[in-house]
Amino acid sequence: MPYILDADWTINALAKRRRAHTILRRLAAAGIAISWLTVGELYEGAFDSANPQAHLTALREFLHPFQMVGVNGPIMEHFAEIRAGLRRRGEIIPDFDIMIGATALHHDLTVLTFNVRHLSRIPDLRLYTPS
Repeated sequence: MPYILDADWTINALAKRRRAHTILRRLAAAGIAISWLTVGELYEGAFDSANPQAHLTALREFLHPFQMVGVNGPIMEHFAEIRAGLRRRGEIIPDFDIMIGATALHHDLTVLTFNVRHLSRIPDLRLYTPS
């Protein structure tokens, strides 16, 4: 499984925005994972929407084909190492972004994201960004 979804990519795909949706369909055969942390972010957005039930239904249907990836001790250790390095360089980013990056590095995955500004700060992290 070579890819992991970031929340921004997932939101764009759920909204059927052409670029995210088309690329996601094209890469699906290679295997795409999604972190439980990202799922939590997406559920929050659904509950905060004007029609939570409709958003939850669409989200659950969308998530069905993806492999869910959790966190573990080595991922948390890598998270802490990345966060400490970012803090030392004055480049801190949101914790969930660091967690997705640490998860991707641990599982040797490329992150599907539009959030290059934040995630590019994580050393050695591979990003798939549409051109």
